[in-house]
Amino acid sequence: MSLHIGDIAPDFTVDTQVGKISLHDWAGDSWVFFFSHPADFTPVCTTEMGRTAQLADEFAKRDVKPLGLSTDSVEEHLEWIADVNDTQHTNLTFPIVADTDLAIAKTYEMIHPDQSETAAVRSVFIIDPKKKIRLTMTYPMSVGRNFDEILRVIDALQLSDAKRIATPADWTPGKDVIIPPSIANEEAATLFPQGWVEHRPYLRTVNVK
Repeated sequence: MSLHIGDIAPDFTVDTQVGKISLHDWAGDSWVFFFSHPADFTPVCTTEMGRTAQLADEFAKRDVKPLGLSTDSVEEHLEWIADVNDTQHTNLTFPIVADTDLAIAKTYEMIHPDQSETAAVRSVFIIDPKKKIRLTMTYPMSVGRNFDEILRVIDALQLSDAKRIATPADWTPGKDVIIPPSIANEEAATLFPQGWVEHRPYLRTVNVK
């Protein structure tokens, strides 16, 4: 089964180091940053888990719940988290899925045989409050994720939902956004009374708060 943007994220019930969770119930009405890593006690993963913990307030203010995954056990997670906290100077409290039978990693296509038959690659799924997959990213095992980009795309998705806009290349919060071609000028005048710049009939930019 291939998962695509717009699909409902497959639900699952699984053990984590903070207890058993069911994805859809645990997510509630929040967004979810669901991300996998190859294994506990590995260097790149340690920095990524630490960075996620360090950004707890940034995720919280966006109403995003981080959820990690590896194919190791709860016991290994607990031991490894102590290393993460010590080396990354943080306090990791978000759940890490213990996917020891690879069931979830296979459902979410996190196992890439050329990389490993048993370890997950660095997958990212951004899941919205309706449990829809809104964005996916996949990194190889040797490359750590860019967390500025992860926060940026969450901001873009949330602003797009709230204001019916699209975001241009390299957009960051506060910069001009795009009025989609599907919105005619008459409707745009109601949605964006501050006015916009028409570079081409299909390319209109506006600043929104």
